[in-house]
Amino acid sequence: MRAAPPPHTASDRLDSASPSEASPSEAAAFGRPAWPKVWWLAARPKTLLAAATPVLVGTACARALGGFASGPALAALLGALLLQIAANFANDVFDFEKGADTTTRLGPTRVVQAGWVSPRQMRWALALVLGLSVVIGVYLVSVAGPLLIAVGVASIVAAVAYTGGPYPLGYHGLGDVFVLLFFGFVAVAGTSFVQMGYVPRLAWLSAIPVGCLATGILVVNNVRDAETDVLAGKRTLAVRFGRGFGVYEYRGLLLAAYAVPVYLAWQEGLGAWGLLPWLSLPVALGLWRRVGRDRGPSLNAALARTAQLLFVFGALLSLAILLGAEPGRPERAVRALLGVAAWPRSDA
Repeated sequence: MRAAPPPHTASDRLDSASPSEASPSEAAAFGRPAWPKVWWLAARPKTLLAAATPVLVGTACARALGGFASGPALAALLGALLLQIAANFANDVFDFEKGADTTTRLGPTRVVQAGWVSPRQMRWALALVLGLSVVIGVYLVSVAGPLLIAVGVASIVAAVAYTGGPYPLGYHGLGDVFVLLFFGFVAVAGTSFVQMGYVPRLAWLSAIPVGCLATGILVVNNVRDAETDVLAGKRTLAVRFGRGFGVYEYRGLLLAAYAVPVYLAWQEGLGAWGLLPWLSLPVALGLWRRVGRDRGPSLNAALARTAQLLFVFGALLSLAILLGAEPGRPERAVRALLGVAAWPRSDA
């Protein structure tokens, strides 16, 4: 008697998956997609919501405090998306060249590893995207001043140095700090700054949960890839300290993210509106369990779900800021400018 085939074989996945969802070893069965599709996959569109979320939150802070400016807000969004695409392109080519992306990788297909794009072509594409981001940066500098030059240069360097250069951050356990800093504080505070000319206290506080959840995406990725990362010499925190550390780090990031809305509600004048992000808590609780339980390719679903959680949380946080703050109230804006918590509402 023949044994029943195991569930979730490669043929099963190829029946329902797309090239972007297949593992590298399965991607060859599809053949190379059309050229525009290849570059769409290389840009990793599912990651772009993670780049857009901090801009959404930073813009909500500016709008709530009466400082919204549509031109800089749109430029900040375009710049964030371009830098995310640049980081994805850099990750694609440098991870391949360093041996981190092979046919044994557990995540979705990478176009250089699959042979759909040559390393040389990807480097040219990376240069093009970085050039476009510089154009956006020139406009933002003209609006917000020369301080943006340092921020822009640091962001470009970080996008490439995450996996490239002589000391790639992601290979030395610094990726978590990088994501928390640039997807949280730099992106949220920077978006508010280019519109208002300063960073209000509200933006600094709002950057914390955004950065934590963005870092959570990376943590799931690193927990999933720990075994293959060891072979490639990629010393992520999950590799250095073990899978258990990665799970607890992820859970700690969730706790920090959901603690901030409570503080915003009680101490920053947002009232009950400040708790709107807690509507996403059931999703977070599910991920709390899943990341601790699942292993290997099963964590791909948790990875995608964490990215979705970041966007939903960010959208709810933005709505909380817009509904809970008092647009145009002069004393609130002055207090924010001085970096002092907003005083209690006069009608409270």
